[in-house]
Amino acid sequence: MGYKVVRVSTGNQLKDFIDLPFGIYRNDDNWVAPLRSELKRTIDSARNPYFREPSIELFNCYDGDNIVSRISVSVNDEYCRKAGVRTGFFGFFESFNNSAAVKFLFDEIIIHCRENGIERLEGPFNPNLYSELALLSTDYNSPPSFFQTYNPEYYHSLLKDNGFSVLQILHTRINKDSRGYFNEKFSKPLDLESDDIRVRSFRKNYTKQDLEHLRNIYNDAFSENWHFTPVSKEEYMFASKHLKLVTPPDLIRFVEYKGEPVAAVHFALDINPLLKRFKGRAGIMNYLRFLNERKKIDRATLFAVGAKKEFQNSRIIRLLFNATVEVARRFEILETTWMYDENRIVISLAEKLGLKRDKEFLVYYRDVAV
Repeated sequence: MGYKVVRVSTGNQLKDFIDLPFGIYRNDDNWVAPLRSELKRTIDSARNPYFREPSIELFNCYDGDNIVSRISVSVNDEYCRKAGVRTGFFGFFESFNNSAAVKFLFDEIIIHCRENGIERLEGPFNPNLYSELALLSTDYNSPPSFFQTYNPEYYHSLLKDNGFSVLQILHTRINKDSRGYFNEKFSKPLDLESDDIRVRSFRKNYTKQDLEHLRNIYNDAFSENWHFTPVSKEEYMFASKHLKLVTPPDLIRFVEYKGEPVAAVHFALDINPLLKRFKGRAGIMNYLRFLNERKKIDRATLFAVGAKKEFQNSRIIRLLFNATVEVARRFEILETTWMYDENRIVISLAEKLGLKRDKEFLVYYRDVAV
């Protein structure tokens, strides 16, 4: 049989794209299957507002009639202008351990990039910086927590054998005794008000308004971070469709200055153990079980924390830290999403929260210009 690469354009090809990981990980007890319906929603360029400007193409590689590898390629023109290099982000990379097939796939992808003026490939981004990204490179013997990627170790060899090099090392952090740590270190409740500054929770009845506050705060706070591009209102609303399922309102805290939200911390429940039982399928019974079991979750992820730039050296930061501690002390285990070593402000905050370096993840690149 011979290899062939197709650009996904039919329902059957899309089904192959979505179903491939279920074959790759069928004997891996650590893998958490994504919800098929949610993945389909995310990569649908007609539904996902992120793709109103960036483009996305999906590719399947077949050995005869059997899919053996897949990948996406997207281009964000705003990022390209910022970086000064026309960059394609690859993502959703999954493959059986078949080096010949992956070489055939990347040979075709490189042709596609050159035909479309793409000078550099970076990834994995699934599909962007605000999604799951990078390849797990340590600790393959434990399941991923919420918002962490998971992959076989051989994925790194497949990329390196096709000319990719490491671009960035990311890592997560963990405090395995969060409740005990914070109750001992901060035995008394911390101040959540100071003169014209106060802390409040996300309001149930002002969802859209408070989501817009979050978006504005993080767009400002993260504007100089690695690979960051601003998130539009439509993108944020789309990505937040299921927010209430992973983040009850009291897990988001705003710090307000004279009534205006200027900083925020956002926690998310580690729902992966519950999602694992779904085996990729949603449904009313799974949904009801999820709502019942969610109450027992005692592991949380510090999803995002930031303050608008003009307040980053002010009293706001003390109350933001206090708000973070007051939420974190409710959980047995506290983790973070990815961070990078150059962001010393975030690293310093993590160390104050007793968070120790845990898993590492790698982002790769390859120059593809002729």
